[in-house]
Amino acid sequence: QRLRAAVHYTVACLCQEVEEDKDVQFSKQSIAAISEITFRQCEIFAKDLEMFARHAKRTTVTTEDVKLLARRSNSLLKYITQKSEELASSNMELKEKKKKKSSVAKGERTPGEKQAAVTENEDSNMA
Repeated sequence: QRLRAAVHYTVACLCQEVEEDKDVQFSKQSIAAISEITFRQCEIFAKDLEMFARHAKRTTVTTEDVKLLARRSNSLLKYITQKSEELASSNMELKEKKKKKSSVAKGERTPGEKQAAVTENEDSNMA
């Protein structure tokens, strides 16, 4: 019930934005119909995503499942793919930062410092 109410509230807010931008009016019945259709479609999406994961013998829905669900809408698929790639790259950056911080905290050298130390050691061995 709370989720349905949240969907209805969000749809009403979006309709209000469209009213302001496009100078149109939405009746309360049309907003209710849009929110009910949206809620039902989300239920269908959730079931489909669950089935995709189960078919792959997984218990977790992945971005690949979401892309499979969105495959019929080229613009939605493109948007989801773009956001997925952005998230993946930002996650990689965060992991790299965490690695650097943990190695510095442990007193380890960063890869650049390790290379400089190896080069310096090689130079002293040659002398």
